Amino acid sequence: MSVEETANANAVAVNPFTAADVAAILRERVWASSELSAEQQAWCERAASLLGPHVTDRARLADLLALVFHYDAAELMGKVDTHVVISRYAARDVVRRLALLLLDGGAFTSDRFKEVVSALKQDLDLRGRELFHPIRLALAGQAGEGELDRVILLVDEAAVLPFEAPVKAVRQRILEFCAALD
Repeated sequence: MSVEETANANAVAVNPFTAADVAAILRERVWASSELSAEQQAWCERAASLLGPHVTDRARLADLLALVFHYDAAELMGKVDTHVVISRYAARDVVRRLALLLLDGGAFTSDRFKEVVSALKQDLDLRGRELFHPIRLALAGQAGEGELDRVILLVDEAAVLPFEAPVKAVRQRILEFCAALD
């Protein structure tokens, strides 16, 4: 068994959630209709595989999915946690540089995310919380740990699908965040 197959087998073993769980949450929250297309079903499967191993209960899975389907930068600016993150060293520089990188367009895939993070690390010489919390806040709507990176990876994929609740793409989120920031 290859390393990748072993990792996938381990992920399945520790992931208590399936696409059916994600689809059920989407229906409960009225983010999706009762009949999901094949593309929506594939997205649910990807969401379960990305988020499931990082949560311990269904409520937390629903909370992470909510970050995909609900994004309001003006609402974010009304939260104390937002101001705590934005007031940290170089946080506004991270957001500005991130915006410039995202204006180039294109889907925000895992590879694109890696490119953006590498460029930010090189340009700003930042690591850890100083780099990732502003990114996660601006794109996922919440500062926190690595599970939010997985939320971000689901956003552009969901934005092109016909869900009941339209999803704002990563590019739209950073534009909205920068407008609300100033």
